[in-house]
Amino acid sequence: MFALGVGGFAIGTGEFVIMGLLPEVASDIGVSIPQAGHVISAYAVGVVIGAPVLAVLAASWHRRALLIALMAMFAAGNFASALAPGYFSLNLLRFATGLPHGTYFGVAALVAAALAPPDRRARAVGLVMLGLTGATLVGVPIAAWLGQAYGWRAAFVFVGVIALLAVVLLHRDIPDIAPAAGASPWRELGALRRKQVWFTLGIGAIGFGGMFAVFSYIKPTLIEVAGLPLAGVPFVLALFGLGMVAGNLVGSRLADKSLTRTIAGLLVWSMLVMLLFPLAAQHVVTASISVFLLGTIVAIAPALQIRLMDVAGPAQTLAAALNHSAFNTANALGAWLGGAAISAGLGWTSTGWVGALLAVAGMGVFAWSRASGRADAIRISAVLHRKEPAAP
Repeated sequence: MFALGVGGFAIGTGEFVIMGLLPEVASDIGVSIPQAGHVISAYAVGVVIGAPVLAVLAASWHRRALLIALMAMFAAGNFASALAPGYFSLNLLRFATGLPHGTYFGVAALVAAALAPPDRRARAVGLVMLGLTGATLVGVPIAAWLGQAYGWRAAFVFVGVIALLAVVLLHRDIPDIAPAAGASPWRELGALRRKQVWFTLGIGAIGFGGMFAVFSYIKPTLIEVAGLPLAGVPFVLALFGLGMVAGNLVGSRLADKSLTRTIAGLLVWSMLVMLLFPLAAQHVVTASISVFLLGTIVAIAPALQIRLMDVAGPAQTLAAALNHSAFNTANALGAWLGGAAISAGLGWTSTGWVGALLAVAGMGVFAWSRASGRADAIRISAVLHRKEPAAP
């Protein structure tokens, strides 16, 4: 679990550190800060595309070999990003670096769940995700400090070194687990024919978007609305990282007890946190508490990961990897809708209302999923009943 978590730590640090170094990147490669922000989008697109493509192509690989290859690819992408000479090359390299992200977490979740007792699967997946959430608390601040002290390229070198450490640990500690019998790209694609896979992806892509709607604009909201001094922003953002760690640990334990109730309850929790945000954002103390609570919404991630693995049938690798495509879709959707509300003149805190609506929409997808599942069960039961031989 530690080896898998170190890989997650590397990926989490590499994904989020660039957000705090955009001014340095923009100055060095000669573009505006909004243009430099395109490298974030390029990485996210890489995640969305890479997760299903690599999962399908590598369906027949042994798990350890696949994890090592994915992490080595991530390490190489970060070292290459540190050498990028300009805007276009940096965007291309960040896209390539994002390709192994989703597949790594998907396969790591499968390995963790396979090695854990049946009643501790979600907690095992939560330990893998702890690397990602812990990166926001430890890895990102360290990498950001290196980037500010020695240039943004040093931050990517730091991430590449962590990824190489993960390669060593994965080779040493992960058992050589073979793929399921009959694994093939065509069988993995079979996951896309299952309604419950799409429903679960929809819950994540929509219901999880509220967190990103608020967090994408949290810095100006804290400064303009709560009156937080600029120097205090990093400390409040650290509370977000603490919230993510706490949510990940608690959410994985709840999911092991009742997967369905956990997903439903956390969507309601997300809605309540979002509704609280516009009120809490008016004062520094309450805004800080609200930022911590915002981080706890990540608790739904292990539950959705396990649900995807349960409903995917034999197409485990693709379904597990697609979870992170859904989360990056939530990132894009939430940030876009939150920005649209602000641009419409509704104010910085309007992102909370946007987030609440996304949580409600996620509840709607979840309810639709449950209704569809019950209807399918009734139809199957009716068919089986008709096939039963008549009593003598």
